[in-house]
Amino acid sequence: MPTIAVKKLDERAVLPTYGSEFSAGADLYALLDEELVFLPNETKFVHTGLAMEIPEGYAGLIYARSGLASKRGLAPANKVGVVDSDYRGELMVALHNHSAQTQVIQPKERIAQLVITPFLKAEFFESEELSETVRGVGGFGSTGTK
Repeated sequence: MPTIAVKKLDERAVLPTYGSEFSAGADLYALLDEELVFLPNETKFVHTGLAMEIPEGYAGLIYARSGLASKRGLAPANKVGVVDSDYRGELMVALHNHSAQTQVIQPKERIAQLVITPFLKAEFFESEELSETVRGVGGFGSTGTK
């Protein structure tokens, strides 16, 4: 299990926590002075007050918390945030209110989850031809049932 150095940029910041022994994502907490109001279809950046040192060869992926997204319509605006291993700034979550109702985030509320994952770096090259497959150029929905 990799270890992650985390720097609190504000003493009120809360370190990420896992909800259970087998959770893939660690909860990120809002660092707020007061509640933050989201109007319908509004996006705001929410501070966490944390910076971290993700190991080389890994990335931090910021996903929605399922309850917050499905019950209240609050989810990252970019769907999945990517934190590169060389980034040392504050982790912030661009939360978007997808619902038709005003939503409120409270200080220290869990706002997203962070998954630390290894990744493969690819070298891209131009090619005139690509290998043949059964699917070929079939696009969106092409593998669905008939």
